[in-house]
Amino acid sequence: MKKIGLFYGPLGGSTERVAKKVAAALGNENVDLIPAKDAKSADVDKYENVIFGLSTIGKETWESDKSANDWDVFLPEVEKADYSNKVIAMFGLGDQISYDLHFVDALGVLAEKILPKGAKIVGAVDTEAYDCRESQAIIDGKFIGLPVNEDFEPELTDERVNNWVESIKPELK
Repeated sequence: MKKIGLFYGPLGGSTERVAKKVAAALGNENVDLIPAKDAKSADVDKYENVIFGLSTIGKETWESDKSANDWDVFLPEVEKADYSNKVIAMFGLGDQISYDLHFVDALGVLAEKILPKGAKIVGAVDTEAYDCRESQAIIDGKFIGLPVNEDFEPELTDERVNNWVESIKPELK
């Protein structure tokens, strides 16, 4: 397996914790952990295997005029990257209880940006184990990446991460 670039944000919270769990499950020696806020499109271009880790913030924050989070800074760079010959996997953090109409929407938003650029996204997850009414991350009946709810289901995170990593390993170059 070639080195994996794991771009994640925000720093210092659940997304970073889960990014470290994903890296450990893949073997830390196989993964470069890269904070999204510091990354550029050229950093994404260096890797054939890329994992994006992000969170979906609440609707009240989306509509705020102060919503400049790590991914707001990184998303324009993500859009510039070349996705031909890349394998992409994604995980997203969200709260399916409080935000059951927007659960891990950020995964779907990101997919909309990179799929037209030739991204091959792997690691879709069945929706059965999750209870939400709507999500932009559900594409063709599955979540486009791994949903994680550290707010209300932290006891499920390790198992979900390990199962997901095992499912994407064969897809990585």
